Amino acid sequence: MFRRKVKPLSEVLGKVLRDGGLESPLLQKRILSAWDEVVGPTVARYTQEKSIRNQTLFVKISNPALRQDLSMMRTQLVKRLNEHVGSFVISEVRIY
Repeated sequence: MFRRKVKPLSEVLGKVLRDGGLESPLLQKRILSAWDEVVGPTVARYTQEKSIRNQTLFVKISNPALRQDLSMMRTQLVKRLNEHVGSFVISEVRIY
């Protein structure tokens, strides 16, 4: 009888996603989906557009006062969003 090297499914799936070039887009999608949960329902109500380019999350906020408050919290938002996903995906948040 021989032994097989058994690997956890998460390890195998992670390798398949990395090899196929799908890991980064999947993590970016998770960041965009996590925005509403991380910032809460009040901020989510004023969020109009979200996109990621070059490790920067761009978020359009319709309320000027809220936009200013979030601009001052950018580093905290980056940390909380990356922690929520469990990986380093974005390095900056730009509020406009």
